[in-house]
Amino acid sequence: MTSTKLPVQSASSSRRPGAGAGHALQKGQQTKQAIIDAALGLAAEIGLEGLSIGALADVTKMSKSGVFAHFGSREELQISVIRAHFERFYETVFEPAMRADRGLPRVRALFANWMKRVSVEIQSGCIFISGAVEFDDRPGPVRDALANSVNIWLAAVDRAVEQAREVGHIKPDIEAHQVAFEIHGLILALHFEARFLGLPGAVDRANIGFENIITRYGKSAASASPRSTASNRNLKEK
Repeated sequence: MTSTKLPVQSASSSRRPGAGAGHALQKGQQTKQAIIDAALGLAAEIGLEGLSIGALADVTKMSKSGVFAHFGSREELQISVIRAHFERFYETVFEPAMRADRGLPRVRALFANWMKRVSVEIQSGCIFISGAVEFDDRPGPVRDALANSVNIWLAAVDRAVEQAREVGHIKPDIEAHQVAFEIHGLILALHFEARFLGLPGAVDRANIGFENIITRYGKSAASASPRSTASNRNLKEK
């Protein structure tokens, strides 16, 4: 019997097809993520409008062409930063709150997580708030990305309040969006007083305002027990 001798493959020919391309793609994605992380910090300081390929190249110690290759335009860079900011907001505020029971427990969890997020943004700035000022009257893809992110979040708050009404924690004749509107107003006022004006006690006033909303719209005194204040007490030390 004769044996058939298989050809010996060289090291280079034994590699999986596309392995080199896959590694390059992964490295490219990691580099792009590092650029976005740097862009998030820069945008928090100088705003989306101040964000540019050149400024980011200086921060990341990369060439302008290297940064440009990952985004293609300043506009796409800004949109990528908005998406990344929203993803982090969603992961730290919304997702943990979904583990709470439907109704006021979930509404309280959303507010408590939102307040924790604000404690960071008071120091670093909020891209949603600064971006709304910069792009409120400038139609285009950047404004659309900002508005879409904020609308998704506010719709989630609306839905949580609607569920609280469905389970009997909120008075049946109350419009859910009105409650969500007032809660959102507390956050905006907190940013203005704590970050812009530097007024002491802003966190306490926001917590008291939230409890007043729950008391005013809650169906019973039992459903309005003050639990969010304790969960946010650590903010005063920030």
